[in-house]
Amino acid sequence: GRRSVGKANPRQTHITNMYICSRAIAPIARNVLARTTVRPAVATCTNNFHTSTARQDIDQAAKYIGAGAATVGVAGSGAGIGTVFGSLVIGYARNPGCKQQLFTYAILGFALSEAMGLFCLMMAFLMMFAF
Repeated sequence: GRRSVGKANPRQTHITNMYICSRAIAPIARNVLARTTVRPAVATCTNNFHTSTARQDIDQAAKYIGAGAATVGVAGSGAGIGTVFGSLVIGYARNPGCKQQLFTYAILGFALSEAMGLFCLMMAFLMMFAF
């Protein structure tokens, strides 16, 4: 094919400029990389961080307070379960024909309320033993 004389392709110009820059920078980069020393990645244990006994006591007290606050949710779960089954009894008394459907909803409410209580208990145990 015949090449047209005029403007150069902008993409080709960009690639050419990149090539020229890489050819100019490559010797400098090789020189810099040759001078740097590579240290092996070895985990070293240093004891630069010390905490006082008072600080440890404060941290332990904060754990206990946080775990106690998280355990309050278990009481809410108990209240929720009581409310669910209390409403189930009232629903039976008002409409005995829907007994099976009401029981299904009550079991669902019990499971959700119990799950919230278990999540609160799990958070309390995490605060106590994981941190």
